[in-house]
Amino acid sequence: MNQDIYIRMAEESDAQELLHIYAPYVTDTAITFEYTVPTVQEFASRIRHTLQRYPYLVILQNGKICGYAYASIFKGRAAYDWSVETSVYLRQDCRGAGLGKKLYYALEDALKRQNVINVNACISYPCEPNEYLDNGSEKFHNNLGYKKVAHFTKCAYKFDQWYDMIWMEKMIGDHTNKPEPFIPITEL
Repeated sequence: MNQDIYIRMAEESDAQELLHIYAPYVTDTAITFEYTVPTVQEFASRIRHTLQRYPYLVILQNGKICGYAYASIFKGRAAYDWSVETSVYLRQDCRGAGLGKKLYYALEDALKRQNVINVNACISYPCEPNEYLDNGSEKFHNNLGYKKVAHFTKCAYKFDQWYDMIWMEKMIGDHTNKPEPFIPITEL
């Protein structure tokens, strides 16, 4: 079976379809700690805001959007310009096919062009595996070369239970005494 896979920059007009992917993560999982599904307008605003500075990518398979990944500000100070936080979400029927990996590699390539060095992932983590969360995200990031650098205990509450949070980190560049300046995605 021919699988035509294409990755492109997201557009505000993708908001409805991307929200359709994201909504089950809000309502049915503890992968995100968001309680309420955002409106299409709010989601479009998030896309627009992200694209002012960082890549926001969508992956299509045979012409249909299967998922998205983006980078966001790590901390709101100039000294953190070389560090980002990343997120990835896939349609449930697209998981396990390597699309998340392709998205993350494309995201890392874009971030390298921006002179980003540290890529960080904030991951919800089960105190005990349950119907809302397993440790799949940790395994996914570990397989991509991320290392666990922090573990916060019972810091989030959703679905009447507590969840831990971990941070995982990957270096995609070299730390030099005079790093190249960060370049917003709009200037590439």
